[in-house]
Amino acid sequence: MRVLLLGSGGRESALGSGLASSASVDELFAAPGNPGLAQVAERADLDAEDPAAVLDFATKIDADLVVIGPEAPLVAGVGDALRDAGRKVFGPSKAPARIEGSKAHAKHLMHEAGIPTGAARTFDSVTEAIEYLDELGPPYVIKADGLAAGKGVVVTEDRDRAITALKESLVEGRFGEAGSRVLVEEFLDGPELSLIAFTDGMTVVPCEPAQDYKRAYDNDGGPNTGGMGSYSPVPVCPEDLAYEISHTVIEPMVKQTAARGEPFVGAIYAGLALTTKGPKVIEFNARFGDPETQALIPRLESDLAEVCLACATGDLAGTRLDWSDDVCVSVVLASGGYPGSHRTGLPIEGLDRAAKHPGVDVFHAGTELHDGVCVTSGGRVLAVSARARTFKDARARAYAAAGNIHFDGKHIRSDIALRAEGAEHTRDEA
Repeated sequence: MRVLLLGSGGRESALGSGLASSASVDELFAAPGNPGLAQVAERADLDAEDPAAVLDFATKIDADLVVIGPEAPLVAGVGDALRDAGRKVFGPSKAPARIEGSKAHAKHLMHEAGIPTGAARTFDSVTEAIEYLDELGPPYVIKADGLAAGKGVVVTEDRDRAITALKESLVEGRFGEAGSRVLVEEFLDGPELSLIAFTDGMTVVPCEPAQDYKRAYDNDGGPNTGGMGSYSPVPVCPEDLAYEISHTVIEPMVKQTAARGEPFVGAIYAGLALTTKGPKVIEFNARFGDPETQALIPRLESDLAEVCLACATGDLAGTRLDWSDDVCVSVVLASGGYPGSHRTGLPIEGLDRAAKHPGVDVFHAGTELHDGVCVTSGGRVLAVSARARTFKDARARAYAAAGNIHFDGKHIRSDIALRAEGAEHTRDEA
């Protein structure tokens, strides 16, 4: 099978690793890819958000399957162009991808389907948004309605900061068209987790749960980011709770999009809070999570390419996923200043040393090659993922490997999966 993978981030590096290990994949192409993906795939220099360019290349190589990693190509309609031309695609078309492209649309679908979520209203006026902000009270949650690369969310106890966030989005245009409308939402208290599922538009096959870390600094301090690390499985989400979430959250959304004539094919992501009143949805995404994928793929023992193909062809019924008993901890290495302004083009040292640690995968995200030297090219630069029997050992491996990698301004959180290790320790004592 000849597979084309679209994207260039850490999620795509992890997906590329999984696809390359499939016995059914003879050739793997990555567009545009990155230096890490170049180790397992042939890179193609094209704009992954341009439907015509992607279709031309998929036709040129006669791709048997196109796997769309990021959200932007999905919302741009790349999947539609490929499907209209008869290509098999893992990733939803433009209409169902609106569950991520518009948070207001996702809320509307959740209410239609009876999916538990927090109260929210959409605004394009700062004055009206402030009135609702005061009605809900702190903590305040403000979200840009459209795609903002994981940076369009502000959660704060500070009313002045919340009002500033509204003005930045609605008046100053910080996020462009994506922030021309905002959602003001009820804060959902409780542990958060992510549940991602494969679907062919009818059948839903959930992955094991994962946990990500949105805030830039330890102890969940600082601004929201695209994600500073993740781990899987999640001790606070046993198998029966994961089944409940799949049944009450993900399956209803898949049925709802299908009922609208917009079948969802690909990976559907639910970000949830485990509140005292049960699981409630914080957000839906129309693809694999980043950085959750970097903790999930190393544990997946099923053939990733075959599962993606089953989704693309409507043959997912009867599929089951096999998972390693190992846990996985993934630590993101970010540029200094991320998610704000940061330098790029900085040489990266120690990648080979890090990859030699047992049970470790180094996934590239914001990297590029300049004159044969791997340099930083984005905010999130790398993800170091480590497998082990326990969270204690996986954390030790991940941080030891991350410690071998150096670039100017490197920033990591030191507490990824620390609470999971704590839960493990508590069980040992019981």
